[in-house]
Amino acid sequence: MVQELRLGTRGSQLALWQANTVAARIAGAGGPPCRIVVIRTSGDRLQDAPLSEIGGKRLFVKEIEDALLRGDIDLAVHSSKDMPAVLPGGLAIGGVLPREDPLDAVVLPARRGPSAITAVDDLAAALGRSPSIGTGSVRRIAQLTRLLPGARFAPIRGNLDTRLRKLDEGAHDALVLAAAGLRRLGFASRITWTLPIDACVPAPGQGIVAIEVRGDDETAGDAAARIDDPLAAAALRAERALVEALGGGCQTPIGALASPIEGDVLDLAAAVVALDGSRAVRARVRGPARDAAALGARAAAQLLADGAGEILAEARRAQGAVEGIQP
Repeated sequence: MVQELRLGTRGSQLALWQANTVAARIAGAGGPPCRIVVIRTSGDRLQDAPLSEIGGKRLFVKEIEDALLRGDIDLAVHSSKDMPAVLPGGLAIGGVLPREDPLDAVVLPARRGPSAITAVDDLAAALGRSPSIGTGSVRRIAQLTRLLPGARFAPIRGNLDTRLRKLDEGAHDALVLAAAGLRRLGFASRITWTLPIDACVPAPGQGIVAIEVRGDDETAGDAAARIDDPLAAAALRAERALVEALGGGCQTPIGALASPIEGDVLDLAAAVVALDGSRAVRARVRGPARDAAALGARAAAQLLADGAGEILAEARRAQGAVEGIQP
């Protein structure tokens, strides 16, 4: 009998919440106990650099995946939106937790008190003509630029309580963060407004915790499968298939959200938006959850037919220029 599984994770507040939740669920499902192994990633070391300039969110998983491939750990726990669309050879997603609120959330400084924001016009009025908004996500910036043309965007990194403290101290007029992280860490009361998908389509995988395993490790695979949520897993397959078909990475202006409706049917909304907000291509498709990957590919084909490829090519050229890479 396996004595324990070594569970690799980052050391941030949210990452540790995720890892401990996975460990507790595996134990509760009759699986082996898990020992948390904290691994410091490149993304953690480069705290002062915008993600768009240092290689994107892939930097939050690379060292953990390397440890998994070496056999230094048995399971890896990630925010699935940080994972590459194509996993390294030999690795697989063994299971996912039930999805938390997948939407993006606007957070205003605590000193402003409750705000009655229920629409984009309310948000624009509350923020004024040229607000400073803390977010480093190119996807959020591209979409929010369309909603708030005068806004200025600046990256904000660090643990969630650090970001909220900086906001409250006046560093920004608002933050835009994943609602899932706020809710999981007990900060749901700080959410001023969650952005509906017609305003801002969330990142593929947002709100889903994924458990990565080696494909040949039956013990770890069985432990992850014990706690797998089938609908969340199907949604993630659809969203990841879309990103793979588009050739997108973590720091590209792609939004995708597959929502369960009518039992086992998925409704997939997706968008590709120019970095300056000047153009947006959208798709919406429905299909059985069992055909999730094909659903994602179908939505990607619609987006490409409507010009998403050109938008993404421009985004990659701009990214290459920022990183000093010839396009």
